[in-house]
Amino acid sequence: MTSMAMLTRVLIVLCSLTTAAHFLRFGTLWEAAPALFPALAAFFPRLLPRPLLILAALGGALLWANQGVELATWRMNFGLPWMRLALILGAVCLAHLGVMALMIGRAGKELFGPMGGTDAVKTATALLVGGTLILAQNKAPMTLLLGDRFFPGSGIFWICLFAVHGSLVSGWLLSDRKGRTRGRIWTLFSAVFFAQLLLGLAGWSIFLMTGKLHLPVPALILAGPLFRGEGFFMPILLGVSLLLVGPAWCSHLCYIGAWDDRMARLGPAKPAPLPSWAPRLRAGLLVATIVMPLVLRALDISWPWALALAAIFGLVGVMIMALASRSSGTMVHCTAYCPIGLVNNLIGRMLPWRVSIGSGCTQCGACSKACRYNALTTIYLAKGRPGLTCSLCGDCLPRCPHGHLGYSFPGLTRARARQVFVTLVASLHVVFLAVARI
Repeated sequence: MTSMAMLTRVLIVLCSLTTAAHFLRFGTLWEAAPALFPALAAFFPRLLPRPLLILAALGGALLWANQGVELATWRMNFGLPWMRLALILGAVCLAHLGVMALMIGRAGKELFGPMGGTDAVKTATALLVGGTLILAQNKAPMTLLLGDRFFPGSGIFWICLFAVHGSLVSGWLLSDRKGRTRGRIWTLFSAVFFAQLLLGLAGWSIFLMTGKLHLPVPALILAGPLFRGEGFFMPILLGVSLLLVGPAWCSHLCYIGAWDDRMARLGPAKPAPLPSWAPRLRAGLLVATIVMPLVLRALDISWPWALALAAIFGLVGVMIMALASRSSGTMVHCTAYCPIGLVNNLIGRMLPWRVSIGSGCTQCGACSKACRYNALTTIYLAKGRPGLTCSLCGDCLPRCPHGHLGYSFPGLTRARARQVFVTLVASLHVVFLAVARI
């Protein structure tokens, strides 16, 4: 390591400690802790992308410049000495600007590596996650973040921590060479959700978002509000995810779908095709989950009966995962049983996000083995486009030995489309993880 790189590391640590001390003096340890993240990144360069560290240094410089002006003005108004204070805080501000300049230059490149598209995606994801959670925290009528419930006033720390996690997730997704990362982080999301659900059932209402329990069956996102005539938060959330990332709800955000993914991966290496009647079954179930709640409501059926029917529907879905998905290697629940999956797929066809197959595709079938949604069978490869059940999971992309698969969006190159998609879907995944309670 050169002397300039070593100097950069030392200055990052000193600036982080100084800024953390400022927040500790005027706030709490929870507010000071995020200021130490750049110091950790100086020794663990993969923790934070270089553009985000540059922005942090700029933010620190602005913070100290503002503090210097305010304190110097205050002392001047009271006729107190102010020059030494201005020089000290000005020096701290210049130190932050110096760190920023060093990180932009060769020293930063040596310490953190060259900046590329992955760094931009990781930075954008961190900013999106942090901004969304700050907005949600300020607008929500209840405390959204679980950590903030246990440690009041710690919200900013958890928001920053989730922002860092979002940066890491997007980097993992972009660098995945085996198509396994998505399934692992999706499983983590589901495990966190259901662990909190079980604790809520055990009597710890702090683990429930509103303190009230609802049946967690994503396949009935539409049915529940139609029966109750209220509570359209989840359908709205589904609609927002559709607008942003198309049908990727089914492959990144659904806490039940992760189970089907795990079960299918326990099955044959090459997923078996769905039976010809599977699309008709799912279409019929979609109609039933819309009509049945309206009929039950019109007949004034009490909610325990409706809840029992919903529970039966959910348990049948779990049995399908454990038996059909595991034996076939295909996500049978998500592709042939879940009506919300069909809604996502149909609306997704009207939205611009796609997985495209290049004209040079050799139809070798390597991607077919990776697709647990049964959307890349030989029939669809011959047509040159994935089937309706494609949920934009992206597991097929690294499996293509010729690079003929990729995300597409009007006006974007394939590489840029993938970067934008990963930024959006990773941000949604981490925001959902942060508030993964019912």
